[in-house]
Amino acid sequence: MKDWNDQVFISLFKEACQKCFGQHLSSSLSETDSKLLSNAIFQQTGLMVGVKSIKNYSQYVFNPGEAKKENPSAATLDTLARYVLNAPETDEIKRKSQESHHPYWFQYRSRFMNNKPASKLVSARKILFVVLSLLVLIIVFVAVKNFPTKNGLVFITDEFNNVTTDSLKRKGWYIKNESPVFWNKRNEAAGHLSLYTLIGDNWPDAAKMKQTGIKNFLYRKINKDCFSAEIHLSNFIPNQSWQQAGILLSEDSSFSGKALRLSIGYNNFFGGYSKPAEVIIQVVGSSVEGNISRPEEIAHVNLFSGEPRSDSLIMSNLAKSALKIEKKGNQYRFLFSAGRMESFAFKEAAHGNFDIKPKYIGIFAMQGLADAEKPEPVLFDSFNLIKLDCDK
Repeated sequence: MKDWNDQVFISLFKEACQKCFGQHLSSSLSETDSKLLSNAIFQQTGLMVGVKSIKNYSQYVFNPGEAKKENPSAATLDTLARYVLNAPETDEIKRKSQESHHPYWFQYRSRFMNNKPASKLVSARKILFVVLSLLVLIIVFVAVKNFPTKNGLVFITDEFNNVTTDSLKRKGWYIKNESPVFWNKRNEAAGHLSLYTLIGDNWPDAAKMKQTGIKNFLYRKINKDCFSAEIHLSNFIPNQSWQQAGILLSEDSSFSGKALRLSIGYNNFFGGYSKPAEVIIQVVGSSVEGNISRPEEIAHVNLFSGEPRSDSLIMSNLAKSALKIEKKGNQYRFLFSAGRMESFAFKEAAHGNFDIKPKYIGIFAMQGLADAEKPEPVLFDSFNLIKLDCDK
């Protein structure tokens, strides 16, 4: 952006914040406030600006000397301008076909350049919305503050805004089976950890009993018996045999013995039968130590049928995906979410009782033991690990 264009963006973002929260803001938005603004924009305009993008924009707008400079797309600027200017509700398809020239962004920019800022009046409805939102925030804050646990709430989160080796190490991550060429590409997408679907697996080749391991595998220790582990992915479109990404739990740091794995991936193998390819949620586990038995497929959920790269609807609905494992003692739940927005609810893929007591958790991208390697980037947007109350 040119300097003056950047000034217009800063003014536009501040006005959007003022409209949503009913006051001038002087500091960057929290995760909760970012979600409130994202939802307010979507409810009024029918268009989406991601929670993480809003949070990054706020850090830049309110801390320009400390945060990385942002360069929002014309579509994002138009969405913000639509919100500030009270434009009629639309959707991405209508905008692309009827208003692809982003008229509201240029209207706002023209007003700014002529020193005629958009109206800053806040309706009574918006004031009521803000008051109710603040009440909800207070209730949530009190609930979290008084969360009943024996040893206090344990919460680990990583939004992967800094993925240097030192930063990852400080946050408790270890890397296993480093593949330097692709490991050095881990920071290619801002605000994400980029891993690649390279050939490898935590279980050995069933025919050759060859242990390959997962390349560029990140893992950390777990010292809680009851927890929830969650990852969020951006635009992961698996499209080759065995490409997948997910969460792996293990009793030992070799990740080759008793383990549970939850992943989203691609499958086109049907034992010789002719069926459409599919994007699946898969849960695989092994409750036997030492790889003396093949792993068991616990769940196989068909998300979409068809070739993802040639189906725009599948691609759109894989814009945001998430996986979560909940554990209480030997009871496990495996959940997933996929859609165009981050706010899509989780669904359960499977649950059950498994005699596995994980001491380590890992996040991964891989292509299994395929014949030909097709490296596909997997953008990890965030990782969360929360202690749960074992008594509830």
